[in-house]
Amino acid sequence: MVNYWLMKSELDVYPYSQLVEDGSTHWDGVRNYQARNMMRDAMKVGDYVLFYHSNCKPPHIAGIAKVCKEGYPDFTSWDSKSNYFDEKSSPEKPRWFMVDIEPIKPLEETVSLDSVRNEPSLSEMPLIRRGQRLSIQPVHQNEFEIICTMGGLEPGELE
Repeated sequence: MVNYWLMKSELDVYPYSQLVEDGSTHWDGVRNYQARNMMRDAMKVGDYVLFYHSNCKPPHIAGIAKVCKEGYPDFTSWDSKSNYFDEKSSPEKPRWFMVDIEPIKPLEETVSLDSVRNEPSLSEMPLIRRGQRLSIQPVHQNEFEIICTMGGLEPGELE
């Protein structure tokens, strides 16, 4: 069974266009236990991802990606030169995990946060709930399909 996710990245840190250029990437640096648990325990190869640009004007969903490698230890957590270093994490006892994702397709038109807020059928998405700031969030299949349609894609054309 395929699951659906939303993953946030700052536009000036790692945009969707960079993912397309790179072909795939590891999703490192997540330092929230709830998000870590989703990557470690729930995200599976083949799951779809809405790639969200945060901390920009306007914040928006830019493209579709797919999980291409399931959760494994985030090696940046034990690299003392990394911005994501955690002295309590080690290769023997990893504290943080990551997944790899690959681009599937950019949206023909980005879907802004305001557009998501203004779509009644998306009113239950964690993205628009007060206090919800997780960088990784589950998405229901129907929400994923609605966002694809809003962005100019038919969900069936993703393969």
